[in-house]
Amino acid sequence: MSSIPENLKYAESHEWVLDNGDGTVTVGITDHAQDLLGDVVYVELPEVGLETTAAEQFSLVESVKAASDIYAPVSGEVIEINDALEDAPELINESPFTDAWIAKIKLSDSAELDKLLDAAGYSASIE
Repeated sequence: MSSIPENLKYAESHEWVLDNGDGTVTVGITDHAQDLLGDVVYVELPEVGLETTAAEQFSLVESVKAASDIYAPVSGEVIEINDALEDAPELINESPFTDAWIAKIKLSDSAELDKLLDAAGYSASIE
């Protein structure tokens, strides 16, 4: 298993969150999640402008094995999506923590970040 980046927060449903420091976050799925899915063949991106609610489905990733709902780790508005995933969904397998972010969300409540796991907590949750 690859290392779990210390600078991110994690949801138990295997999404990661990068606090961009400006009231927005970048969201993707973890290396553990992509490993469980296998070869990703399609990513259904959320619409820009979508209002997300923490723990509700906002995206979908399909692999050769299964389709998996992706849950918003925080509430807010989707302000940007990663169009690169439409043409290259395999980026989720190749670099889940960098190139394969799914969306950027403008937080409606930054306190929700405190409810997410740190790297050690996420690591413990998947052992």
